Amino acid sequence: MPTVAELTDLYGNFMLGPRPGPGVCEVCFTFTEGHERCFACGQQNSSLDAVVPISYSVAGGQLHHALAGYKRLGGEVTRRLQVELAAVLWRFLAGHEPCVARAAGAMRFDLVTTVPSSSRERDESHPLRRIVGELARPTRERYERLLTRSPVVVQERTFDARKYDVARTLAGEAVLLIDDTWTTGSGAQSAAAALRQAGAGPVAAVVIGRHVKRGWRQNDRRLHALARPFDWSMCAWHGT
Repeated sequence: MPTVAELTDLYGNFMLGPRPGPGVCEVCFTFTEGHERCFACGQQNSSLDAVVPISYSVAGGQLHHALAGYKRLGGEVTRRLQVELAAVLWRFLAGHEPCVARAAGAMRFDLVTTVPSSSRERDESHPLRRIVGELARPTRERYERLLTRSPVVVQERTFDARKYDVARTLAGEAVLLIDDTWTTGSGAQSAAAALRQAGAGPVAAVVIGRHVKRGWRQNDRRLHALARPFDWSMCAWHGT
């Protein structure tokens, strides 16, 4: 059985670690034209105390294909991708969950849950729950399916806490929210808002891939300037 390090070493060759700084959105770490927030984050109030992408997910790149394939391809390929992505999450959280907690103002995360699919039908069998609730050791003992897609119809990629139903009332617990991809952030932000309405304390999101398009403005140059190979000892908020 391969180790977590062996499963993730290949990913380290094409993952790209986000870092804060000028021209980087202070919320989601996408590239901006010198602004503190990108357009999407500037249009909505953040319900999250911290957002931590593990890597940029470049459109058409290897991580992008893995994040699409683990829930769409089926068969042995899908099972392999689920194990590999679980190992990526495992390795990152084993080294950096304390960084995420500090960024969110929490001592630790009491609960871990996932952002539901935008579709109620797809949400019933979403494989992200298997990754977080079964495969990744740092999360599986604290995982709880707190959120489901509600029947409320809202426009796609729109912030709205009514998108999600919360399974139970919370009593100030700190919640770590896991998602596979961040594009506009409307899903994770809506999920965090629903958790807060249910009584959650600090809520932070860890996303495996922050989606970016290489051809958008200066993105290609900015991506090429990032350190390679991926440094597992660093995260978007702090080094170890």
